[in-house]
Amino acid sequence: MYGSDVVTTTHDRGATGPIPEAERVRRELRDALEEAGVTLPSLGLDPLSCTGPNPRPLIDLGRCDMATARGLTILLREHREWGRER
Repeated sequence: MYGSDVVTTTHDRGATGPIPEAERVRRELRDALEEAGVTLPSLGLDPLSCTGPNPRPLIDLGRCDMATARGLTILLREHREWGRER
């Protein structure tokens, strides 16, 4: 279930509420990461946080290999430096 689009298939894309909103945020994050050349294969919603009468979904960034971790580190440091120059 981790990293999959299970929530997308069970909820209408136009649906409201915390779980559909979390799925939209997850997709936006995935798209932004891919645009930056980073893929987190396990990116998904934490299933336990999506349960109960008042779910508070968490986005699970999952596991990544060292090359991906290095790529994220570089992107974050570049962004930090860019922010200081503004």
